[in-house]
Amino acid sequence: MAHIKIDKKRCKGCQLCIAFCPKKNLKVDTELNDAGIFSAVVISEKDCTGCGFCYVICPDVCIEIENKKG
Repeated sequence: MAHIKIDKKRCKGCQLCIAFCPKKNLKVDTELNDAGIFSAVVISEKDCTGCGFCYVICPDVCIEIENKKG
């Protein structure tokens, strides 16, 4: 299990993280961020494997991943 933090203020809504998540565990938020953009959000933190695809593909470095043990 991993803890994912998406900086909604920096997210420009490109949806690359959503497209590349192998677990399809990210989606478009239903609320606009401060810039008027629908950012990405995690669907279920417990389903995240911490693979890092979202982190690597994000062009604006908006995603942080912290792997948790247990």
